[in-house]
Amino acid sequence: MTVPFSVTTRPTAAGPVVTVAGDLDVATAPRLRAAADAAAPAAGQLLVVDLGGVTFCDSSGISALIAARNVAEAAGAGVALAAVPDRLARTFALIGLADFFPTYPTAEDAVED
Repeated sequence: MTVPFSVTTRPTAAGPVVTVAGDLDVATAPRLRAAADAAAPAAGQLLVVDLGGVTFCDSSGISALIAARNVAEAAGAGVALAAVPDRLARTFALIGLADFFPTYPTAEDAVED
């Protein structure tokens, strides 16, 4: 069963949480980039990208995650990934990005830390 792509943003006291579901690929990555831009974390906040619902991620999706990190850093905010699927965590390890993003088991863990 195919999970339709969606990206939603919700505010928290620690900063915005962007939740992604479905395939994060060349067709959908621009929507994640737009959501990260619109989330506009403030200096000192944390932009959390919840990947628990991601079913597939290609290089365009990884580029969008890096772009989200750049948006956060430009604002003086941090970035973290939550609920990273095992297959994507393995990809991050293989391409040298395992230490590039702080990761948490859930978005709630990230915003509470």
